[in-house]
Amino acid sequence: MTYQRTPYLVAFQNKSGVRDVYGGIAEIVVLECYQLVPETPSDTVLVFMHPIGGGAYLPMVNALARAGHHVIYAGSRYRGTDSNLIMEKVIEDLGEVITDAKTRLGYSKVVLAGWSGGGSLSLFYQQQADYQQQAPVVDMPPADAIMLLAAHISRHGTLTEWLDASILDESDPTQRDPNLDLYYPDNPNQPPYTDEFLQRYRQAQIDRNRRITHWVKGKLDELEAQGRGDEEFCFVVHGTMADPRWLDPAVDPNDREPGTCYLGDPRIVNSSPIGLARFCSLRSWLSQWSYDDARADGIACGRDVTVPTLVIGNLADNACTPSHTRRLYEAIGVEDKEMHEIARANHYYAGPEQREPLQEAVGIVTDWLTRRNFSGATP
Repeated sequence: MTYQRTPYLVAFQNKSGVRDVYGGIAEIVVLECYQLVPETPSDTVLVFMHPIGGGAYLPMVNALARAGHHVIYAGSRYRGTDSNLIMEKVIEDLGEVITDAKTRLGYSKVVLAGWSGGGSLSLFYQQQADYQQQAPVVDMPPADAIMLLAAHISRHGTLTEWLDASILDESDPTQRDPNLDLYYPDNPNQPPYTDEFLQRYRQAQIDRNRRITHWVKGKLDELEAQGRGDEEFCFVVHGTMADPRWLDPAVDPNDREPGTCYLGDPRIVNSSPIGLARFCSLRSWLSQWSYDDARADGIACGRDVTVPTLVIGNLADNACTPSHTRRLYEAIGVEDKEMHEIARANHYYAGPEQREPLQEAVGIVTDWLTRRNFSGATP
């Protein structure tokens, strides 16, 4: 089925008093959006948003439109950079997109399509939107259903599982515990990793995240004491792609290729500029990366879900692995929930060999939406 892709903007007043992005008009938030409209009319739209990702041309987005679904892919105000990202502002952005879809574009039903990092974002949004119905502060209409597609549990949970546990000094990342350094050839702990090593490593990752958080809070207190409480401080987080699962296929097993992650060679990504959370501000760390403080937690927010929820995991995914899919599904609080896993599917459904897995996933989505009357044409 053919479809028409229309780019458009959602713009609204920025009330925070802080310039969130480089350039532009500081007083206005402008979100770049795409509406994909197939030949068949519908009262339902699938809304995608990722905290930083620009996925308007992802295979899944295009394939859903070709299958007859109306789709919106919306970028947040932080499109392309997460150095100062505040998750609470991202859900404000998502609320504006949904409001626009209902009031200007005329859709009566909205299904949140939470792909990858958009999964925990969608769950956080829905939780907060339900709270807003009780005591309205901003316009955040709840969605009518949620889909979690190749989604991870949260940004802070994912980062913690990827942190290089061997780094002992944040100001000098060469100071490492050789027995925890996954990329040190003389490390006596080599794949396949023992349960004892994995437990020690996971705890060291959590401990490192908490050390950074402790420093962040201390820095904020220091600025406040100096009468500079409205200021920020930026810093670098080294070593953010050292998850044992990338080197040992027996850890959270699926059909991914050992020695790779979704960004390439994890040893290289561990210190590359594109690594997760590489550049941070203090408040952004607390909002999106702090193991104990970040609120956009798919597991915690999932317990409050009261609308139908579909969870799809990809079994050759080298970004969001099966334990994330299953933890999300188990956390969803509503009884009307389904989980499916797609054999051979990678994270992006990228490549000619991914056509069949992609079609299978689209078929599952279509069937699920149809059974809940989320794909019917308008009267």
